[in-house]
Amino acid sequence: MKKKRVGVRLFKAFVLCILLLGIVGVAAGGVFVKHVIDNTPEVTAKDILPQGYTTSIVDQNGTVLEQLKDSDSNRVYKKYDEISKYMGDAFVAIEDERFYKHNGIDLQGIIRAGVVGVTHGFHFTEGASTLTQQLIKNNVFPNFVNETNSERFERKIQEQYLALKIEKQMSKKEILEAYMNTINLGQGCLGVQTAAKRYFNKDAADLTLSECAVIAGITQSPSGNDPVKHPDVNARRREKVLNNMKKLGFINQTEYDEAMADNVYDRILETASNTQTSKPYSYFVDALIKQIVKDLVNKKGYSETQAYNLLYSGGLTITATQDADIQSICDGEVANVDNYLAGSEWGLDYALTVHHTDGTSENYSKEQLAAYISSTTGDQYPLVFSTQDAAQNAINNYKSTLNIDEAAGDTVDERIELSPQPQASVVVMDQYTGQIKAIVGGRGEKTSSLSLNRATDSYRQPGSCFKILASYAPALNENKLTLATTIDDEPYEYKNGQEVKNWDKKYIGATRVRYGIEHSMNVLAVKTLTDYVGETESYDYLLNFGFTTLTDADKNSQAKALGGLTLGVYNTELTAAYAAIANGGTYIEPTLYTQILDHDGNVLLDNTTPLSHEVIKDSTAYLLTSAMEDVVNGAGGTGGSARLSNMPVAAKTGTSQESNDLWIAAYTPYYTASVWGGYDESKTMSNLSQSWHQKLWKNIMERIQETKSLAYKDFEIPSSVVQKTICTRTGLLATGSCPSLTEYFAKDNAPTQSCSGHYVAPEPSNDDPSVEDPDNSDDPNNSANGDDPSGTNGDNSGTVPTPSEPDVQPAP
Repeated sequence: MKKKRVGVRLFKAFVLCILLLGIVGVAAGGVFVKHVIDNTPEVTAKDILPQGYTTSIVDQNGTVLEQLKDSDSNRVYKKYDEISKYMGDAFVAIEDERFYKHNGIDLQGIIRAGVVGVTHGFHFTEGASTLTQQLIKNNVFPNFVNETNSERFERKIQEQYLALKIEKQMSKKEILEAYMNTINLGQGCLGVQTAAKRYFNKDAADLTLSECAVIAGITQSPSGNDPVKHPDVNARRREKVLNNMKKLGFINQTEYDEAMADNVYDRILETASNTQTSKPYSYFVDALIKQIVKDLVNKKGYSETQAYNLLYSGGLTITATQDADIQSICDGEVANVDNYLAGSEWGLDYALTVHHTDGTSENYSKEQLAAYISSTTGDQYPLVFSTQDAAQNAINNYKSTLNIDEAAGDTVDERIELSPQPQASVVVMDQYTGQIKAIVGGRGEKTSSLSLNRATDSYRQPGSCFKILASYAPALNENKLTLATTIDDEPYEYKNGQEVKNWDKKYIGATRVRYGIEHSMNVLAVKTLTDYVGETESYDYLLNFGFTTLTDADKNSQAKALGGLTLGVYNTELTAAYAAIANGGTYIEPTLYTQILDHDGNVLLDNTTPLSHEVIKDSTAYLLTSAMEDVVNGAGGTGGSARLSNMPVAAKTGTSQESNDLWIAAYTPYYTASVWGGYDESKTMSNLSQSWHQKLWKNIMERIQETKSLAYKDFEIPSSVVQKTICTRTGLLATGSCPSLTEYFAKDNAPTQSCSGHYVAPEPSNDDPSVEDPDNSDDPNNSANGDDPSGTNGDNSGTVPTPSEPDVQPAP
């Protein structure tokens, strides 16, 4: 009994301690919560409505280039009654099921999220924020970024406290209206009205149930759930929205079935359009907006909605890297097509919706039109036309086969967009700062903002431009070879047995690396990658050169030596890679702005000194530059059409399989620029001049040189490079009796051993053919005619004809 009494006393003492600890904990928690609430900003209903200041984009001199503001920058405010009722119900169903029941805080949702987090190993992925809290977060706390866990916990308490206050000041209808006009809905759309226009070309009031479910499905991840770029992902989210709406009684089974049967994603692709009525942004501003949003999300911790809200209504001052003079030159030269391209065709983008009198509709896409044209004409590229009239005739013929009875009252909605072909993109960069000075994302009139930008959004096969980056740069940098190294140009196969073909299907035997670069020889490039570098090592170098589109399949591919990639590359990234060579081997992250100030003048983002790293040694960079000067100046170089009148140029040209893509990536001692040319439909350009893109590059750079009054200067030779005279037969240091040439070498990889010399025969008699040619003129590496490292004397010239550009095989 005594033992039991002791046990009872101990248990009572334990319970008492627990109660005391609980009381102390509650008291401390109360003090903490009171402290947090005391520090909560004063907020009224007006404060959570979308509002803000105009954002200005200025150049380096402070001249305003563009202004972003709510009134014309993808936000059009609509009252609750001007929005489809399905829209509000859809948001409630997917974001806040108990919206009409709670008072700003959803305790049941908090408990559910907590239970799910605990059962998943304390990994809390489900949110419990109400629509009211989300509205407060987006409009009251846009600057709460890079939070610690404690700061985030404090903000959540403040959100909940403010939500309780706001729910007393505003009706559910007013809160939902503000939310629907605030939320980021992808493709640069803020609010449901611009989303309705963007995806369905209609007002928010006219949205169907199916369309509302699509838009509501975007909110969780505006980029990932984008119905244009990721329709399959959005479709799964849309189905969840509709299921929740049916569960909550917002719709019945019939409405659900009709919405699920709607082929809505075909309609989105056919009718998506930008709603801006003002002059569309330039390609440069389009790219700038996307980079700023990305940086705000990745570097500052903003959500996409917060980033867009801040950008369009935060009163920011953005100092862009664009040079107005250079941009004007690029725009003008691309538009002046007669100066570089003989003739144009027209590419067609098309969509048609037929509305029948019985209330049904039928949608027809450009793919259906293309299939019809191909079936009647056999054309391999059915959406490319010689004239605009030819395109219209094809459309009329197609429509005549459709079920359209205009006499009975059928009506049509039709979108016809014609763009000149082949297309082009241009990027000009200052290699010493990483600043992009100009971007052209396409030919023809730009009709909408944030539209396709071929310089930043379209990856294309780089062709032989990749030989420098994937093969020769790594090999030279690792001292595996020199420009004087000879490699046998001979029949060669990939590891899978596929033949590697030179552009002319010929082979010339032992060939120096410099000559292989000048003439863009395929076998030498693949051999260099395979035998001197290694597939994975090459891949690592390409990553270091800044390419983001490489895939795992490219890692072990030999064909990347020739630009045979799974996807391709962006013009901006190819330009930045060549700019790294021009900058002595230092890669600088390309940027479109130097600094962003907030409304109060504080620095929000600073790119004044962008990230950089060494990708190759300065000696390697100069050796590549010297060899690429031969591409422009050499007798057999592939870039002769890009030669400037009074400025040295280092260049590499590229042509993809079947001449679907034409490239030149080149630089002067001042700027690096790349030009891409090709059809959007990847039609072959084998019947066109294979140098028109080079002419465009030359026209642009000549005018930049003239406008900027750029004085002539040579590429600087670093102290890590030396010149040596070598024997062309042995590659050793030449003696007096050797056939020789002078070549550049990295100091730590220059030859040190001298050749033992060669017997030089007497001059042959013209009438004695039996005498051996003393200078071995039949030797493809002969240089007795005085070849020098500039290539101007045409070493190996005469052994092969001047190429237009080498062929490139697809990746094996």
